[in-house]
Amino acid sequence: MAHDPGWRGRPARSALEWPGMRSHYAWLPPHAEASMTGAHQVGVSFSAHAGQERRAAGRTVRGDIPPGTAFVTGADPISWLGVAEPTESLEIYPDPTLLASIGFDTDRPRIEPGTGVRDGVVFAAASLLKRVHVTGAELSDIEASTLTHRLVEHLGQVYASGAGAGTRAARGTLDQATVDQVVQYVHAHLAGPITLDELAGLAALSPYHFARAFKSTTGMPPHRFVTTTRLETAKAALVNSRRPVAEIAHAVGFGNVSHFRRLFHRELGLRPAQLRR
Repeated sequence: MAHDPGWRGRPARSALEWPGMRSHYAWLPPHAEASMTGAHQVGVSFSAHAGQERRAAGRTVRGDIPPGTAFVTGADPISWLGVAEPTESLEIYPDPTLLASIGFDTDRPRIEPGTGVRDGVVFAAASLLKRVHVTGAELSDIEASTLTHRLVEHLGQVYASGAGAGTRAARGTLDQATVDQVVQYVHAHLAGPITLDELAGLAALSPYHFARAFKSTTGMPPHRFVTTTRLETAKAALVNSRRPVAEIAHAVGFGNVSHFRRLFHRELGLRPAQLRR
């Protein structure tokens, strides 16, 4: 497939089939007409939206959507009632049979329709798949299958009816409350240094055991999760503001602007200046 994410003002969509799931990537310019997120999916908005109005299950919600926000839909799709900013999203549609095997009711996930959440596991999975759509990076069948089962297990633990704060994490992984705490810490400290010791302290683990448990839980090692969060936050700022590239790079923790540009191109498929054009 041709990897054109549509940055130059053109809409772009692509779909890929994986063991146990399929992923849909979309880049859309601002649009007044309604668009839709399908039923029975889990996905991430990689773009930022201010005061965005959406409707699901007869309920209308309006509010800001920070980049990296996750949405889990049941039987009711989400209608986006016109979007003032460029939209970049990735939707994952797990195999219903796989979800049913863990007792997940796809019609009634444990989340209000149209509500977005910070979810490090969903963000990591969507980021790994988006990189394939946008840059043509490789993801083997066994890697994709592992990602599928990790995501489905997470959905069952966090979003299935009856799931809750008391749900125990599998051995060698982190519970959802700890992952949420780490994600919140990363977002709050993007501009400064973030060390493995600091993140491990949030989980009350040694750096070694935390790094292993975090990767087992999210599919990403901690350093890559932090870098991906920084780059996605920078991308949203580049799209929605005219701030200088160097200022944005420093605001998300990159002291070396040349390194930021190289990393941005490698991970996202284009350079900051190309994105702006």
